[in-house]
Amino acid sequence: MPPRDISISNNLETVEGIKPEVSKQTGVLFEGDADTADGALSVDVTQLKRAEKRKLKLVWRNIILFGYLHAAALYGGYLFLFQAKWATVFFSIFLYSIGVLGITAGAHRLWAHRSYKAKWPLRLLLIIFNTCAFQDAAFHWARDHRVHHKFSETDADPHNATRGFFFSHIGWLLCKKHPDVVAKGKSLDLSDLYADPIVMFQKKHYMKLMPLACFILPTIIPMYMWNESFINSWFVATLFRWCFLLNVTWCVNSAAHKFGGRPYDKNINPSENIGVAAFAFGEGWHNYHHVFPWDYKTAEWGNYSLNLTTAFIDFFAKIGWAYDLKSVSKDIIEKRVKRTGDGTHATWGWGDKDLSTEDEETIIVLNKKNH
Repeated sequence: MPPRDISISNNLETVEGIKPEVSKQTGVLFEGDADTADGALSVDVTQLKRAEKRKLKLVWRNIILFGYLHAAALYGGYLFLFQAKWATVFFSIFLYSIGVLGITAGAHRLWAHRSYKAKWPLRLLLIIFNTCAFQDAAFHWARDHRVHHKFSETDADPHNATRGFFFSHIGWLLCKKHPDVVAKGKSLDLSDLYADPIVMFQKKHYMKLMPLACFILPTIIPMYMWNESFINSWFVATLFRWCFLLNVTWCVNSAAHKFGGRPYDKNINPSENIGVAAFAFGEGWHNYHHVFPWDYKTAEWGNYSLNLTTAFIDFFAKIGWAYDLKSVSKDIIEKRVKRTGDGTHATWGWGDKDLSTEDEETIIVLNKKNH
């Protein structure tokens, strides 16, 4: 019998008595999933998005732990502003930054979406960053995120936004999963993740590596390197930093599925949220991302100031550690904006015309590796 996953952020228990696998596909995951030339499905997905009415079974272990974390983070935020040494403040910001990149450039754009490829030194760096973030092993994060895109806002979506802001932000971690989440996760092709030895090493040793990277070293380093107090080290560099990072990531699931324009597809809830983009290093351009999830920029524009993850990937592409960066042609974006956008696009914010299906190339590959 395989070992059971144990993690604050990934509870695989489900509610009994609910028939699994009732959710239908509502989104594209990779470019090959699209039915139309502009990257969409050929069905009306608005009729498929729903949340089954059911009584959620709470996981009290998670409720207690997250309750303590947020209370401790509030105290840590006060210490961050008024008592911690400057070295601790900058160390916390550094840990936050690499944690964000471990999620955005690593678990999200590389392993979940395969939007670019990375040589082993970059994959190793990203797996270290990802372990510092403690949002479950990259394998599990990528698996659940693929389910989120392919079955967006159905019962198979781990953080189904149709259940409300609180559920999509943190509530999904405080209750047992719907059986569809697990069933659809098992139905996906994860062979690329299994084939990555760095991903599998982290998965195998996660419960040893994660406490060291996320809790122990962030607490010990300030104490021994610049004589910070244990209180400031624990509550600022560890708990406040981790809690802030978690909530920023969760805002992609909640705020960026509710607040903002929908210039690429007005028929889906994911939206363009500049605030989330700023704190999450470019993950807030969510309407574009759900329309074209294989674009390594997760946005149409290459504005580094609001997409630091793209700057990070572009830097490593220049030195040869990242390659085969996928993007979407301007022509295809324009056609999709005109067909399904809400009219708020800065360049093509007019009209909403039907697009005839055309058989044309939709993917651009940048920094293509020479084999």
